[in-house]
Amino acid sequence: MRPSGHRVLRLATPVKVLAQRFALLLLVGVALAMIIVDSAEPVVTERFRTTIIDVVTPVLEFFARPASSIAETAEQIDSFFVVYEENAKLREENAHLKQWVTAARQLEQENEVLRDMLNVVSDPRASFVSARVIADSGGAFVRTILINAGVRDGVAPGQAVINGDGLLGRVVEAGRRSARVLLLTDLNSLIPVVIESTRERAILAGDNSGRPRLNFLSENAFVAPGERVVTSGHGGMFPPGLPIGIVSHVSEAEVQIQPFADWQRLEFVTVLNYFVPGVLPATRRAERIEGLR
Repeated sequence: MRPSGHRVLRLATPVKVLAQRFALLLLVGVALAMIIVDSAEPVVTERFRTTIIDVVTPVLEFFARPASSIAETAEQIDSFFVVYEENAKLREENAHLKQWVTAARQLEQENEVLRDMLNVVSDPRASFVSARVIADSGGAFVRTILINAGVRDGVAPGQAVINGDGLLGRVVEAGRRSARVLLLTDLNSLIPVVIESTRERAILAGDNSGRPRLNFLSENAFVAPGERVVTSGHGGMFPPGLPIGIVSHVSEAEVQIQPFADWQRLEFVTVLNYFVPGVLPATRRAERIEGLR
């Protein structure tokens, strides 16, 4: 006599085969029924769908919380390493800056001692006035800007005008509330300059283009592209050492300079009150204006 387990297995096998054969038809039938119910009673279907979503949402949140926690933890770990690297870089930069500060203080002390020993006359300190650019000439043959500071603010013709990039030009006209600045690219602009590395003197002459030229260089002067050009301070109009630009082109005919200033983005400027008394006629006029204020 065979075991009863074999009879149960023989009975279950046809049922399993029938279920496999008619499962697809059953699913299609359920889908059609749901479509018919949705068409006939959309409110009922919507309520059923929202009920299912409400039931499933807590389950999804339960499984999502560990995943989000893991993601947040991973982000925190990544941010920790980023902050650690940034702190390491900042510490290194801070150490370099401290070295430079120490060197600068030592040089300042040595300069003070040497000045006292040589009885050097110090340069006059420059005061300054900040102003906004309110107009641009925009002409083909004139390179000037108008600023909203004038005589009442201490502005006078001849003063140097700079911004964060370097020298822009000089004041040529000063009213009570406004002043006109002649840019260093203008055809009428002439500025005494030096090559910062070699100390070769020259005159920076504007030509109404974006790249003024160096004139009156000595015949044996060596100028290479990339060298910085700064004001020399000769003539008492500009303080020495104001950055102007770099040498961009060198040929037998000319030496061109690429200014640091971006002429298309001039918003705020600084007017320097740096006049050496008795050097220029403009200085004496400025002193008279200052006395009338």
